Amino acid sequence: MSWFLNLAYLAVTLLTLPIWTVRMFRTGKIRTDWRARFGFVAPLDVKTRRRVLLHAVSVGEVNAIRLLVDELGQSGNAPEVVIATTTDTGFARAQTLWSGAHAVVRYPFDFSPSVNRFLNAVDPDVVALVELEVWPNFTAACWRRRIPVCVINGRLTDRSFKRYRSIGRLVRPSFRRLTFVAAQTESYAGRFRSLGISPGAVIVTGNMKWDTAQIADHVEGADELASSFGLDRTRPLVVAGSTAPGEHELLVASTPPDVQLLCAPRKPEWFEQAAAAMPGCVRRSAARSGIDIEPKGRFLLDTIGELRQAYSLADVVVIGRSFGNLHGSDMIEPIALGKPVIVGPAVGDFREAMDALAAGNGVVQTTSQQLPAVLTQLLDNPAWRTELAKNGRLVIRAHQGATKRTAHLIRSILPETRLGTAEHAQVGFAKANPPSRG
Repeated sequence: MSWFLNLAYLAVTLLTLPIWTVRMFRTGKIRTDWRARFGFVAPLDVKTRRRVLLHAVSVGEVNAIRLLVDELGQSGNAPEVVIATTTDTGFARAQTLWSGAHAVVRYPFDFSPSVNRFLNAVDPDVVALVELEVWPNFTAACWRRRIPVCVINGRLTDRSFKRYRSIGRLVRPSFRRLTFVAAQTESYAGRFRSLGISPGAVIVTGNMKWDTAQIADHVEGADELASSFGLDRTRPLVVAGSTAPGEHELLVASTPPDVQLLCAPRKPEWFEQAAAAMPGCVRRSAARSGIDIEPKGRFLLDTIGELRQAYSLADVVVIGRSFGNLHGSDMIEPIALGKPVIVGPAVGDFREAMDALAAGNGVVQTTSQQLPAVLTQLLDNPAWRTELAKNGRLVIRAHQGATKRTAHLIRSILPETRLGTAEHAQVGFAKANPPSRG
């Protein structure tokens, strides 16, 4: 089967070569670490203890496992943790969080030679895939090596589920190889079960992003960020996080002229478009000292890793990628910082979190047309802002605990020794509820 998949991957790559090559040159992603993406990873040190590989695709998934990495290291016989990422931004974020403490590597393309080189270099005892990322050659290679693979913080959005279901015969073997799936919700759990995973191997553990949302009233580095931008701390500030093209014009038009606006685009390739939509804006990449600039009330956070600091400065937060044809962004983090949050109608990727927060009156949802009025009303009503923030934090606290449950499940499938054994997949929960194989 691997040879067929490799040929299929190669054919698709060649057919789409002009499209993705132009796109990667335009966005600057052509400068990625290609050798590592093909599995040429420097071999890790010889293992002295069991090794867990956590694969987090990008920044969002990396942030979701921050506490899990610490939790896994707190047991008496703690395993070594290695983090693999796919995107450049995810890799940079992982290095910022764990450089010197844990190895950070690139996750390979799903060609068999790439996967085998990668596994030879990393030599994991357990692999945990964050949210999804179930690739057939990778899971097959792990199965042959008797390395248990699980999905943690698992989610299958409606559109992802439809895609997988349309090619069910091709993907079912990969899902059947999973030792367990720790799903965020019962809805996601049902979708995973329908793709061929044994019902007993799918566990609802909750969403780890509720845990990583650190409830705090101040964030280190926020004052420096405000000074660099030249923010006027006496004037209201709206922070729009994870924005997408088309939303910046909407935000500029919707924000009252006497209110400051800071936009933080989701992707680096969107920075220039955002700058063009915000004439005269102060850019974080250019700002060094508030003394040297004359702010006009419009600011662009064109860096990665400082959104939390920006959120902590806000009077009101608007969640990006929720007012267009995308599928929303994480609204939990700014709410944990005690901020009143406005979200647009597009929340497909965060439906469960949105539903929980809306049920607890901890968030405001509105449309593009209503955004100017809602923003003005919220800015003019301190009591409403305070109530929203309070309610949102109560919802967050009520949903925490997934990280500890996930760490327990991962430990349950670790081998008794650091060497892999065929019994990996039969320990703990998986032993009591062994998944079917395909």
